[in-house]
Amino acid sequence: MPDVSGPVIKLVRRTTEPVAAQTLRSTTAAVISYVVALAVLPPQPAPLTAPLTALLVVQVTLYATLTTGIRRVNSVVVGVLIATGFSTLVGLSWWSLGLTIFAALIIGRFVKVSEFVPEVAISAMLVLGVSQAATQAWHRVLETLIGAGVGLLFNLLFAPPVWVQTAGASIDGLARGMGRMFREMGGEIGEGHISFPHAAARLHEARRLDHDIVEVDASLRQAEDSLRFNPRVREGLLSRVVLRTGLDTLEICAVVLRVLTRSLTDLSKFRTEESLFAPDVAASLEELFGEMALAIESFAQLITSPVSDSAEEAEDLLTGALAASRETRDRVADLLLEDVQEHPRQWQLHGALLAEIDRILDELDIDKRTERLTQELDRNAAELGERHPRLAALRRRLRGAARERRTTVETG
Repeated sequence: MPDVSGPVIKLVRRTTEPVAAQTLRSTTAAVISYVVALAVLPPQPAPLTAPLTALLVVQVTLYATLTTGIRRVNSVVVGVLIATGFSTLVGLSWWSLGLTIFAALIIGRFVKVSEFVPEVAISAMLVLGVSQAATQAWHRVLETLIGAGVGLLFNLLFAPPVWVQTAGASIDGLARGMGRMFREMGGEIGEGHISFPHAAARLHEARRLDHDIVEVDASLRQAEDSLRFNPRVREGLLSRVVLRTGLDTLEICAVVLRVLTRSLTDLSKFRTEESLFAPDVAASLEELFGEMALAIESFAQLITSPVSDSAEEAEDLLTGALAASRETRDRVADLLLEDVQEHPRQWQLHGALLAEIDRILDELDIDKRTERLTQELDRNAAELGERHPRLAALRRRLRGAARERRTTVETG
């Protein structure tokens, strides 16, 4: 599998993100809410709160719209009500403005607006100067409700884009980066001596994988949200579980890779004037690291393949790479045992190296992955049953009816 540089991966991510579609959706929803507000409310002052609210409510995903959109509306309405009360009682002055902001921040803690507490104060501050009359204040509330209604309805009728492809590109980029590290480490071992500063630099590179994992996790969270409640997605739960468990596996492999580079760094510290391994061991390790790189990249392809044919091809590649890796690993173990008997120094690092290789191969094992997927699906089904027992019972009845129909068709 060819290596891909970081800039190319970032370019693919940018071109696959549905930013244009999201921009068009937000603009359209804001314009529609403004037109509706003009038809319902007086044109003066201009009902700009409606498009503002619609712009805030039409989030990147439908799940985010339903969860954060309602809290945004709540924060705006509470802020308007606070400003209405203060303007009626004391009017606008420097001390009333400060008191309004203070009260809005305090009240925002008690209403269900979560992270949008500052928006309560912002809404109250913006409305305070124009809400001298109660009618104008209630117009602001109606504008907010119109914008929220248009935004929610717009997302229900025109489902937001699904961000799975972007998350898949991020996961694939992470796997390719790890594969590149394995190949480079194998090539360096095959060449012979590795200086301690160079090995330490490789260790720092492995540690920086943590930052890549954080970015991939953020992309995956967005993809998971885009699958929830999305009418365009039939197997949203399965897709979420496949991607999440796959990233968990790659994260574990990244941690073990960091420990592996630490073992090689410690070995280079003690063997400053000689090769880390004998020539036959070095050649076998170079081959093994190349096979492990292919296994990691094939694993990423397997969990991100949307088409069954591609998934089967990736599974075949992964199966072959794991089989070849285990065979080479056993050969390396025999060679290291002979090498340790002749040169017993730092024997514990040889054992640590083999243990770390075993952990990565075990995490990538297809049977273990199947077991993990089954456990996660069962756990999600159990949680769904606990939260919505009637819905879970209905789903079981529907599945039973579907099986009975299939049985009737097959026997008939």
